[in-house]
Formats: sequence, C-alpha cells, structure tokens
Amino acid sequence: MELKPEIVERIQKLEQKYAAMGQDMAAYLDGLLLSNYLTYWDYVHTDKLLNLQNPRTDFPDELIFIVYHQITELNFKLCLHELQQIAYNGKNIAPNGKDEGWKNTLEVPYFIDRINRVNRYFESLTKSFDIMVDGMDPEQFSRFRMALLPASGFQSAQYRMIEISCADMINLVDKDHRDKFPKGGSHSIEEMYQYIYWKQGATEAETGKKTLTLKQFEEKYSEEFVTLAKEYASRNLWAKYTALPKADQENKDLIAALRELDLNVNVRWPLVHYKSAARYLQSKSGDAPATGGTNWQKYLPPRFQKRIFYPALWTAEELENWGRF
Repeated sequence: MELKPEIVERIQKLEQKYAAMGQDMAAYLDGLLLSNYLTYWDYVHTDKLLNLQNPRTDFPDELIFIVYHQITELNFKLCLHELQQIAYNGKNIAPNGKDEGWKNTLEVPYFIDRINRVNRYFESLTKSFDIMVDGMDPEQFSRFRMALLPASGFQSAQYRMIEISCADMINLVDKDHRDKFPKGGSHSIEEMYQYIYWKQGATEAETGKKTLTLKQFEEKYSEEFVTLAKEYASRNLWAKYTALPKADQENKDLIAALRELDLNVNVRWPLVHYKSAARYLQSKSGDAPATGGTNWQKYLPPRFQKRIFYPALWTAEELENWGRF
C-alpha cells in the first residue's frame, strides 16, 4: 500500500526528532502499536480523584467541606503555575530543574494575560464560596468541625506561596513590625519572615501564645517558604513589574490587572472567609474558636491586616480605606 504524502512527511519528521536524541524511531513505533487507547478516566485519574475524600465523621455535609477545600487547592496550584511562568519570563521549568525556555524576555501582553488568569482563578473561588457559606447545615458543621482539631485552612501552604510569589517580603510583614525594616536597609529574608503577618493570626486569642496549628505549620513549611522567598526576591510580580521599562510600567491594563490581583487576594478572598466564619462561629453567647485556635476576628478582616501587595499603585485615600471598598 502506498503511503500518503502527509504520512511520509510525518514519518520523516519523527525520524529527525528521534535521530536528534540518539533514539531508534522503530522502537518507539513498536511501543505505539502495543499501547492502549487513552481514556478520559485514565487521563484525569477520575477514580483516584473521587476517592481522595476521607471524612472524619458521619455527618453528610463534611464531604462538601472537604471537596471545596480540595477544589481550592487545585485552583491555587494553577495560580502558582502561572506565577512561575511570569517569574521565569514565560519559560517552562522542568521538574528536574532544567530550564526548557521558549521566551527570553517578559512581554507586557504575556504578563497581563498571566495575571488575569490568576485573577480568574480567585474570582471563581470567591464567587463559589457560597458553597461554604450557605451550602452546609450549621448544626452539622458545628459538630463535625470538632473532629478536625487542630487542622485549619490557615495551614494552606500554597496560599502562602502565592503571597510570596506576588509581592516583596516587606509587604507581607505584619503592619505593626514593618518599621523594623526601613527602606534601603540590609534586611535578610529570614529576619522579615520572623514577623510575617500570618503568624499573628495564629496565636491564641487569650494567651498570645503560638497555637499548635502554627507550630505544626512552621515545622513543616518554614524552610520551604524562606527558600521560595529568596528565589522570588527578584522574581515576584512586583519585582518583575518594576524591572520593566518605564513606559511599560505605565501600561493601564497591566496596572489594572495588578490592582485587581491585590483586591482578589488581600480583600475579597479574606472577606468571604470572614463571612463564613461569622455565619458559623458567631453567636450572641460568644464567638466559637476556630478549629486551629486562630484569632479569626482580627486576622480575617482586611481593614485590620492592611496587607497590600502594591501600595504604590493605590491612592492615599484607597490605602486608608483598604478593605472597605
């Protein structure tokens, strides 16, 4: 049987591809002949995915709680994927650390597109948070949550990695301690990490001591966070933005995307958590503690934290009213 020209062309390209790698194309073709067809459920690992939920109680709504948090972590993974592309100028960093790049410079349209992708992930999560706010029975939640101690959503390492990837470390330092690190000073990442804002949120409301939740979190992730912060000191979104030519920094769409990201991560996302906590933990007889013992009343409201990735992109009035607009 005579082969069609387009088939011959493809075979020739395959020969060139495998020859360049010192491989025998015939062996790969033998493997292709023996391979089974790919199915959706194998590609997505559906069975494995649907068996990753292991409730600690028999309350039906605990499944909702688990699945939504898993969805959140998957969205965070997508955010980090986009932030890494920006950090490395659109290059793909292979699992073995080898730089397999296809771009040499960070182009503004690419920068804007990737930030907007992150914005869409956060918007999707924020808009869907009613699943948590209105989608669980309050009585069930108040019961099964006690079986989750001392675990807490506070312990989402990927969320902290997103913050580190987005902003200079000084803007993650607790607002009451930023004056310890005046601009232009030689301060190490390790020094600033000691005062990172989230530690204040995971202290016992009454004693001011570190919660077990925080102790576990620091033991598992602190070294990884510091390493990431060092890697991204010159690669976080603000560093990449300020490295652009002045004309590019004045791009209105880029500024709008960064401002939107600031709001999505530091205002809208914490606010929906606060709304959920208020629904399930507040009562006339007194607020119930979070499962991790975190001081959620002061930790979650953005107006208290004043955590802002890009202060230079906001007016004095906007900064003063942060979290109220």
